[in-house]
Amino acid sequence: MRIVIAEDEPLLREGLALLLRAESLDVVATTDSPDAFLAAVDEHQPDVAIVDVRMPPTHTDEGIVAAVEARRRRPELAVLVLSAYVEQAFATDLLAAGAGRLGYLLKERVGRVEEFLGALHRVVGGGTAIDPEVVAQLLSLGRPDAALGRLSPRERDVLALMAEGLGNTAISERMFVTEGAVHKHIRSIFAKLDLSPDDRADRRVTAVLRYLEDTGRR
Repeated sequence: MRIVIAEDEPLLREGLALLLRAESLDVVATTDSPDAFLAAVDEHQPDVAIVDVRMPPTHTDEGIVAAVEARRRRPELAVLVLSAYVEQAFATDLLAAGAGRLGYLLKERVGRVEEFLGALHRVVGGGTAIDPEVVAQLLSLGRPDAALGRLSPRERDVLALMAEGLGNTAISERMFVTEGAVHKHIRSIFAKLDLSPDDRADRRVTAVLRYLEDTGRR
């Protein structure tokens, strides 16, 4: 796994590099600006980029803009975005795009090494990874619509873990239930949300997107 890091805070940037190299991962470049990041992507052709949302010069959305440009240049590039706090619009836009190989984590998650590495491998493997705190904060803002209101508390728990990007095995381990039980809950979720197996869209992504959009309403 070849990795480029874009982070303007020196301690975090070098700490990330040390952590990943200790796991025998190949950090091919560390950068501190959007321009340097894009140059590194062009030069090293990495498998994944770890990108801070806010970078110089204005520290607003330069990291996101650079990540989008990097994906335009290299569509197969996996991107794991780091943020100091929840940015709701980006979290929902991430899933709305309908693309895999994308993740959004709070920076504090880096200190939980196993979770951080799991998210990194998940996005490189083609999935998505949404920070649990993002899901929790979106949930605290919202009110259920009629369809989501039909879900049982257990089904909402399963859907929240799906929103983090977890697969069935990981959900079963987190909830201490069998994979068969998780599969049954997911089938019920799809049925209650009127998501047909014949739908052209990915039902899992559609269900999660509806959940995040609904819980993100003020």
